[in-house]
Amino acid sequence: MLRRPVFTMHKLLTGRHVLVVEDEVMVRLLIEVMLENLGCQSVTAAATIDQALDWIEKQTFDAAVLDVNLNGQKSYPVADALAARGVPFVFSTGYSEHGMNDGYGDRPALKKPFREKELEAAMARLFPH
Repeated sequence: MLRRPVFTMHKLLTGRHVLVVEDEVMVRLLIEVMLENLGCQSVTAAATIDQALDWIEKQTFDAAVLDVNLNGQKSYPVADALAARGVPFVFSTGYSEHGMNDGYGDRPALKKPFREKELEAAMARLFPH
C-alpha cells in the first residue's frame, strides 16, 4: 500500500511543480505519490508526447520525470521542449541502456523499477543546494 505523508516537513521538492510523462498508468501513479511524498506542490501527468507538449505550453514546471519510451516513441521532443525552457528533467527507463541521443547523455536516468530514495537522489541532482 502506498503511504502519503502525514506531517508537513521541509522536503526536497517543497513548493515545486513537476511534470510526469509516463504511459503506464500504475507506474505514473506510483511516481506521483513518490513526488508528493518528496513535497511537490503539484504533479501534472501526461501519457503521450502530445499531451506533454500541450502541458508545457500551458504551464510552468520546475522539473520533469520523462519515460524514455512512450508507446514505442522516444520522449526526446518533450526533452527538447523542456530544455529550451530551462526546465531540468530526469529520464526513467525500463531498459538497461536508455540509449540517449546526442545532448542528453548527461541527464540523470532512473532504471525502472525504482524506489522513492532513488527518485529523490535523481531530483537532488536537479536542485543542488
